[in-house]
Amino acid sequence: MKFRLVCLVFPLLVAQPTLATPERPRDPIALGRYLVQTAGCNDCHSPDYVQQGGNTPESTWLTGDALGWSGPWGTTYATNLRLFMADRSEAEWLRHARSMKPRPPMPWFNLHAMSDGDLRAIYRYVKNAGPAGNPAPAFVPPGQGVSGPVVRFP
Repeated sequence: MKFRLVCLVFPLLVAQPTLATPERPRDPIALGRYLVQTAGCNDCHSPDYVQQGGNTPESTWLTGDALGWSGPWGTTYATNLRLFMADRSEAEWLRHARSMKPRPPMPWFNLHAMSDGDLRAIYRYVKNAGPAGNPAPAFVPPGQGVSGPVVRFP
């Protein structure tokens, strides 16, 4: 009986495929780039990133977007992080990332869950990229019309 159990379990152990995963970069700027790309920052903060399947020029990453996110809270727009961080120190960024609770759909709780090292790496990547683009449109309160495209939430 013991032998049969080993025979049934062992093939499962050796037959499991191994998934290739990228190595976590050690260089802080490269790590920041990796985190921006894999944590979903580009999904909202980089124009056309999702629509182009991630194939947008890195020079446009994190420059904000004119696509609005509309719901009971009003209409929000993804901030141009390249401009937002341009005049902020690393310490200011860490305080902001730890305390922010912006309107939906920004998943601020994901930033709260990141390590200080990861947040510093994101900051260093953004600062290294430098300021670019224009400010995103301003928040529009509930019930007011918007002129550009929006994603509507119930």
